[in-house]
Amino acid sequence: MADFDNRVLRGAATAGAIDTGLRAYMLKVYNYMTGALALTGAVAYVVAHSPALLNLFYQTAMTTNGVALQPTILGWVVMLAPLALVFFLSFRVMHMSLAAAQATFWAYAGLVGASLSSILIVYTGASVALTFFVTAATFGTMSLWGYTTKRDLTGFGNFLMMGLIGLLIAMLANMFFKSPAINFVVSILGVLIFTGLTAWDTQKIKNTYYQVGNDGTLAGKMAVMGALSLYLDFLNIFLFLLRFLGNRR
Repeated sequence: MADFDNRVLRGAATAGAIDTGLRAYMLKVYNYMTGALALTGAVAYVVAHSPALLNLFYQTAMTTNGVALQPTILGWVVMLAPLALVFFLSFRVMHMSLAAAQATFWAYAGLVGASLSSILIVYTGASVALTFFVTAATFGTMSLWGYTTKRDLTGFGNFLMMGLIGLLIAMLANMFFKSPAINFVVSILGVLIFTGLTAWDTQKIKNTYYQVGNDGTLAGKMAVMGALSLYLDFLNIFLFLLRFLGNRR
């Protein structure tokens, strides 16, 4: 009887340690993501409100709808560099030090901010703020559900990834067709897909902790990658929602 009681106590203690460790791990992931969003917003604001910096990345052009911003050569570099960093971090993270992975993550967030500075020029500040808060509420709700649900979201996530591939194909096709109808459908699907991916990625991050535990360096790298996934979900929900909620200047 005593042995049974000891086993129960040890099991309860282990479960408590895992739960505490999981909360600390998830908090680290969310702190990384929040810090990256803050850095992106700060860089976008600085570039948008500095004519000298803005002229490095964009040049104005007259269109039938008024003045538009066209990327310069440096602007294209800044727009494409984040994509390169995502692939670099995804494929090389296990061969990098934790400090290098963190530095790459922060560099990515900063470059995204520079590339998105045009948003603050094209859209009104009030509509950008409204879209951000709607995105935050949507993201928070789905991430909480992904963390707390007992349902296995693996199949749901695989379905969403297939939908994402279709979404990318539709966006590329519409670069040639320039159809408002396709653009509208793409915007709706984009919001739905990345909202669902938020829950899936949150559960995946949670399951990753159960695999790596408190292995300092490895857990740190996985926290960075988890933050990157959630950051991308948040950013894409925001950008697709902005097509509906954003008011152009």
